[in-house]
Amino acid sequence: MNRDTPTRLPIRVLVVDDSAFMRTALSRMITSEPDMAVAGTAGCGSEALSQIASLDPDVVTLDVEMPGLGGLETLRRIMADFPRPVIMISSLTERGAEITLDALSAGAFDYVPKHLSSASLDIAHVRQDVVAKIRAATLSRLRKGLALHRKPACSSALESRTATSVSPTIVALGTSTGGPKALQEILPMLPRDLPVPVLIVQHMPPGFTAPFAQRLNSLCSVTVRQAAEQEPILPGVVYVAPAGMHMTVERCSESSAVVCLDTQPVNCLHMPSVDVLMKSVAKSYGSSAMGIILTGMGSDGAQGMKAIQREGGLTVGQDEASCIVYGMPRACAEMGILSRVVPLSQVVAQILQATNYRKRA
Repeated sequence: MNRDTPTRLPIRVLVVDDSAFMRTALSRMITSEPDMAVAGTAGCGSEALSQIASLDPDVVTLDVEMPGLGGLETLRRIMADFPRPVIMISSLTERGAEITLDALSAGAFDYVPKHLSSASLDIAHVRQDVVAKIRAATLSRLRKGLALHRKPACSSALESRTATSVSPTIVALGTSTGGPKALQEILPMLPRDLPVPVLIVQHMPPGFTAPFAQRLNSLCSVTVRQAAEQEPILPGVVYVAPAGMHMTVERCSESSAVVCLDTQPVNCLHMPSVDVLMKSVAKSYGSSAMGIILTGMGSDGAQGMKAIQREGGLTVGQDEASCIVYGMPRACAEMGILSRVVPLSQVVAQILQATNYRKRA
């Protein structure tokens, strides 16, 4: 059995959506998978809570916007009374993005954007997204259950495997599933006078990255914004790659660089791509680059982290215990390209230590 496949089968899913069309579409996607089953469906939040109590599903898919008890309030009730992985089904609107970000902060495992109206549904894309995230959510729940019975990892497992003598002048960070919550935890810990810029690729659909950057900016001492074409890259600023565009860097001189945005290459699984950003940073900054890979599905970032490591830069990966999904960091760990493996809570300390940060008096 594939190590990413949960051992408890079938995965029982409760589908919650006020649209009968969506309940039917999602149910068909789920039942078409041999390792999944629809435990039940619900058309509103109150019905969902009743169904969870009686059916005890492994995973819940939950519409973001519903009349009556809305998706966000339903989620909060689920996490308080029946905690389990919840995947939000989000509309690609500004309001949908805001509610989805609130849901991630409130404990939702992940979200799937609707590329649809009731008359037009990109079934293939949504189906792939839905089933992958249901499997990841179930695996995450099983891993958390196992972790309760494990002894804490010894500190030696978190020590540096290799050392770098060059102080980083730029940080490139990549993340996916679990990233919004992780970034909201660690970025507020960065000091206002951070001596390096931080460039972030967070896998998100169009319309989500701008409000996400604004939310982070409201929480942080450093400036956080969605990156713009030819924008100067400055210390103490965090740049979030806009959805639908790759972000790279162009070194203008020893002391200056700008952001470059492009839709090329088109053959990437993700746009923006962590690999594209990190390979660019490795090429432009060499041994003075620092790469960080956080929680996420898949392996985007592994080749970029390898490029930074090959150039002599510092590479840091989030440890398995603190990841929502140990996919992207695991790909790097298995390639042997991580200088350090640390819990999420220690990521900022790694940045400050590597850049020789000293708090101003």
